[in-house]
This record gives sequence, structure tokens and C-alpha cells, in this order.
Amino acid sequence: MFSRLAATTALLALGAAVAVPAYAQEEPTLASVVVPDQDPFYVAPPDIDSYANGAIVASREVGIVTTTPARAWQLAYRTNDSHDMPELTVTTVLVPIAPWTGEGNRPAVSIQSAEDSTGTRCAPSYTSRMGIFQDKKRVEAMLAKNWAVVTPDFEGPKSAFLTGPQSGHAVLDGIRAAGHFAPAGIGTDARWGLDGFSGGAAASGWAAQLQPTYAPELDFIGAALGGLPADLSAVMANVDGTMWSGFIFGALISYTREFPEAGIDQMLNATGRGDLARAADMCVVDLLLAFPFRRVTSVTTAPDPLRDPRLADALHRNSLGGTAPTMPIFNYQADTDDVVPVGQADALVRSWRAAGASIETTRKPQGTHVSEAGGGQIPALEFLETRFMVDGPPPVNIDRDRQLGSVR
Repeated sequence: MFSRLAATTALLALGAAVAVPAYAQEEPTLASVVVPDQDPFYVAPPDIDSYANGAIVASREVGIVTTTPARAWQLAYRTNDSHDMPELTVTTVLVPIAPWTGEGNRPAVSIQSAEDSTGTRCAPSYTSRMGIFQDKKRVEAMLAKNWAVVTPDFEGPKSAFLTGPQSGHAVLDGIRAAGHFAPAGIGTDARWGLDGFSGGAAASGWAAQLQPTYAPELDFIGAALGGLPADLSAVMANVDGTMWSGFIFGALISYTREFPEAGIDQMLNATGRGDLARAADMCVVDLLLAFPFRRVTSVTTAPDPLRDPRLADALHRNSLGGTAPTMPIFNYQADTDDVVPVGQADALVRSWRAAGASIETTRKPQGTHVSEAGGGQIPALEFLETRFMVDGPPPVNIDRDRQLGSVR
């Protein structure tokens, strides 16, 4: 079994992978950045329900230094939670200063970061300004291609981790807001790509799945989804009692906030109530370092909590499946992923294909969840670049490295 020392070393490596400094900042700029919970910019107006989905409530230009010179803005906009109730969240928009000289509008990509957190101080809109934005390499690579990049706080004001429809709404409404924000010059008829790994892939997958009905006016060239947690019951069972068990604590907090009617808080024992109170404002590495090798049975009164209807229903309703995306999908993962079982991603691919989706897959015979987070960036970028270069039908289904079912 993994020792605690080895686990700590691996989790710190994860921190290096997802929370490294991204943009150098001048000290006066850092000193002026206020955490979201204390920043009026994040406060929804009393009449938020009168705003259309994706309507901009407030905007501001911010200082984010990039290797490719770019202007950056943040947009506060209306979106909808898991119950279709209005709420306000924020997206960060970065546009290269160099003019776009290609055909049509400048390509634009919405990157969903694997925030996987329980506090708004972990949201991309805040961490990017503080110089600890986890998706530095992805953002820099896309800006270097003269693309526009947006990165939404898709967990919303409640820091809702792994809440499917809510995150999909936030992604799509953030794209709507960016398209309508004239200073960025992206335009409402831009062609968009989606990109995300792990928790970010789940949000991207939900956006892709909901887009035909929730935002049919938007034009997408495709979505790159890596290390995709599609079946949340399978994922939680896989990490239960392992060095990654902090993810379960994040999900429990999220679901007590987003689905209070489910009664998940009533499943908690005294230990669980104390642990969740302690974990209520943690970023992903904090969660993983605080709760390694914990069993969900240690914090609940239910004998089989992952199958208890209260939690099982929440996991099911936030798992991907059912309707299929109409945009092309690139799904990549390591067969030996130690966090997200590859089998549940394979099952989603088969389900989506059966419903008519066009999907290209890549499966590496070796690798971990963390290694694939970095290693999958280049093929994901290549997929998006290829899709931006073509204007026609999506590619046929392709399986690389091993067969996942019928190829057409």
C-alpha cells in the first residue's frame, strides 16, 4: 500500500502540476486583489432573475501578464444553478493584442480548469490574478496561436464541485457573455472550442451535452476532454480509501450546498460534520492533503453510503450520459489512470457514439492521472487546431491504441 510519505510526495507533485505560478505580477497589483467573498464584483444584483442567460452584469479590465501580450477582462454574468435558479458567476477573458489576420473571427476556446475546490478563493478569476492559475500552459499555448481564451468560474458562487448541469450552464453562459462583450472583439458568431481535464473535462462534457438545447445559437468546432469523470459513482468508489479520497469530501460538501433537498447532510455522523466544516474552504491540494486514505463510511451513518439513495441519486444526476453532443469530441486518457477509471470513460464513449456523436479517442497503455494532465495537452491542442482549420463535417470516429467499440 502507498505510504503516507509517498502519498504526500505525490500530492505535492499534483500541486506542482495544477497550482504553479502562471503570470508574474507586480506587488501593487497583488495587494489590490480582493478574495471573491469580499469583492462586490461577485455579488448578484437583487434583480438577477431579470437578466437573460449569459447577460453581462458587470465588467472590468484586469492585469494578467502573459508571455503573449494580451488584454484581460472579467465579466460577471447571469447563469443558472442545478435547479435552473438564477445565479451570478464570473469568467476571465484574454485576447492577444496582435490583430487577427486569418479568415473570419478569431478562434476562441473556453478552458475549464480542474478547480475541484470548496472555496471561491480557488476560482480561476481569482487565482489567475494572484499568479497561481493552474492552466498556465494551456492558456499560453492558445494565446501564442493568437486565439482568444476564456476561463469561467464554473463552480459558481457556491463552489459547487462536480455538479453537472450547473457547470454546463456556467460554461455556455460564459461563452455567451464573452461573445457579447464588444471590447474583446470576439463576436457573437465566433467559432468556439472547449478544453478541460478531469473536473474541467466534466464541466466541458456537460457543456457539450447541453449545448444543443441550452445554447443552440453557439457555434462549436469541438471539445477536448481528458481524464473524464463521467460516471461519478464509479469514480468515487475508485478513490474511496485511497490517497485521492479528499475528492469525496469535496463532493459531499458540494452536494450539501447544491442539493440541500437530498438530505445528504443527514447521512453524516459527528466525525463527518466536523470534517466537512473543516473542509468548507479548501482548494484541491488542501483537500487531498487533509483527507488521504479516508473511507466514506468513516463520516456517515449509512452502511453503504455510495449506494444510499440520497448520495447515489446526486451522483447519478450529475454523471454524463443520455443525450449526446453534436460537436466532435476528443477523449484522451491513460489506461492506468489511478484516479478516474478508464472503463467508465469508455462506456460513455460507446453511449455517445450510439446516440450519433463523433468521437476520437486516445488511450495510453501507461500513465497516471497527473502525468496525463500534462501529457495530454499537446494532442488536445492539435485536435482543436485541426478543427478550427476545417469547415465541414466532423471526422469519423477513431480509436487510437485500442478499440473501444464500433468505428465508423
